[in-house]
Amino acid sequence: METCSSCGANLVDNAKYCNECGAYVLKNATTQEFSVSADEVTKKVRELLHESNVSRIIVKNEDGKALLEIPVTAGVVGVLIAPWLAAAGVIAAFATKCTIVVVRKKAVAQPTSSA
Repeated sequence: METCSSCGANLVDNAKYCNECGAYVLKNATTQEFSVSADEVTKKVRELLHESNVSRIIVKNEDGKALLEIPVTAGVVGVLIAPWLAAAGVIAAFATKCTIVVVRKKAVAQPTSSA
């Protein structure tokens, strides 16, 4: 059974939105989690924002509560990143240990043509 990348709830088959949190369900996506100290939150978020296959970054506290959710779109650079990094810095000031959940788009295999 597929789970929501935002809250972890079980999803019904072919769901477009999570029935628990209302998040849009990304098809062909994988999630990855990183446990980081508060000092490393901003640095890790900055690194992830520059990766091409990241579609969402969620920062959670020690209790698993989502503190910050960053929708990442292609071409996010410079001035657009600054507010997210500032928010990550504020979270780091109040949390001692955080979990960063990264939602990545799966590479879709391109059909090969046989000629």
